[in-house]
Amino acid sequence: MPVTAYDLTGRAAFVTGAASGIGRASALLLGEAGATVHCADRDTEGLHETAALIKDGGGTAHTHDLDVTDRARLRQAITSCERLDILAAIAGIMHSSPVLETRDEDLDRVLDVNFKGVLHACQEAARLMIAQGCGGSIVTMASGAVDTGARGLLCYGAAKAAVVQLTKTLATEVGRHGIRVNAVAPGWIRTPMTDRRDSEAQAHTEALMTRMSPLGKVGTPEDIAHAVLHLASDASAFTTGQIVRPNGGVAMPW
Repeated sequence: MPVTAYDLTGRAAFVTGAASGIGRASALLLGEAGATVHCADRDTEGLHETAALIKDGGGTAHTHDLDVTDRARLRQAITSCERLDILAAIAGIMHSSPVLETRDEDLDRVLDVNFKGVLHACQEAARLMIAQGCGGSIVTMASGAVDTGARGLLCYGAAKAAVVQLTKTLATEVGRHGIRVNAVAPGWIRTPMTDRRDSEAQAHTEALMTRMSPLGKVGTPEDIAHAVLHLASDASAFTTGQIVRPNGGVAMPW
């Protein structure tokens, strides 16, 4: 496959969660590949920093200051795009609590962001792609948590499992329009969301994750951004309804 398969010149991408972490790394890489990148996040300062980085690298970026739980604002932002070829639905939050201590409001908050925010972005993007008649690629963000149980991650894991089911179901429904839908399920990635705020706790967690990985390391946002680029590009033209797992080998499902 020629390297040009990763060339996104002339295409447009909408990236949620673009202000930091995996979202920022993905937005930057999509921009480097030639796409016009619509960056969306509720973190206004980080959002504009990401857009500035894309522009500094010679790319084109637009900003949409929004919370993905605001469905009307999300719809307005996506439909305002002159064209849309790629959606990277990456925005998410983390919550940890034992099952017996999990409150309804905890579950509702995580589902609102990590599942409904993805669902609504996918709905609006797919509608626009179908109307354009040019196909497209939708990339959702799952997690290694969908492949194994982990203490305290009921809300997060359940929401990400729902994203996996959304990904597979949507892929079966929009494939006839030339739209591919795939998910990325990262392992432990060093991002602001996984920051323990305490250096000792952070070091302990990363040491544990390093030992669990056959590669002997934790991941970076750039590791995941490359998976997003692959799924967004023509290099994965025959791939849909799949879960790509850049997780350092910590989970190897059949």
